[in-house]
Amino acid sequence: MLTIDLIREAREHITPHIHRTPVVTSRTFNERAGCEVFFKCENFQRAGAFKFRGASNKILSLNEEERRRGVVAYSSGNHAQAVALAAREAGMRAVIAMPSDAPQLKINATRAYGAEVILFDRQRDDREKIARDIEERERLVMVPPYDDYLVMAGQGTCALEVFEEVPDLDSIVTPCSGGGLFAGTSTAAKALKPQMRCFAVEPELANDTQQSIIKGERVHIPPPPTIADGLRASWKTAARCEARRSGSFGRQH
Repeated sequence: MLTIDLIREAREHITPHIHRTPVVTSRTFNERAGCEVFFKCENFQRAGAFKFRGASNKILSLNEEERRRGVVAYSSGNHAQAVALAAREAGMRAVIAMPSDAPQLKINATRAYGAEVILFDRQRDDREKIARDIEERERLVMVPPYDDYLVMAGQGTCALEVFEEVPDLDSIVTPCSGGGLFAGTSTAAKALKPQMRCFAVEPELANDTQQSIIKGERVHIPPPPTIADGLRASWKTAARCEARRSGSFGRQH
């Protein structure tokens, strides 16, 4: 299960490999929001996103036989770069399935980290099936972008750092796509401060998580029309079990 202890273990594993990203505030934002808001700047994380936390924890947890085999992942870009970098530092092979219309910068960065990139059509192809076929055919180890306790625990280390700097928070708001970051941060937040209110947010036109929670089952939607390219996954699915148990849901416009 995803627990605060698993998140603390993840922190011990990944601390030598990650950046401790800054927490910043904005007086203008606070005035407009009518409250004091703190931003955890994971855009300054290695590989450009919080994804490096989860990918690192998963890869560092592999045994020697698994490391010899190498890893495979599927991603619109941020998880791809994270897995590629973490695998390179572990001296492992990495194969990543990415949509052909992903930002060229992310494709180039993934290749520059040493990964083999397999491109697919996000409007037509099932990215997870492509990666699963590679996993089975080449006996690689899958590094999922969210549905994995070690990955979610790695993402949850964000919250541990936030609470060390701002211990008197009363709410935490987390972007939600697959649910890995929200599952990790809300699990940590509720363990450290049970009265904490946790909210997952997503673009209104990419609200598969909201639809899934309302319906009580995973809802599949086509790649949504959003400038958030990381959310334009092929036939997005959400409402991950840990995220559903951990907190509340809100919309981001």
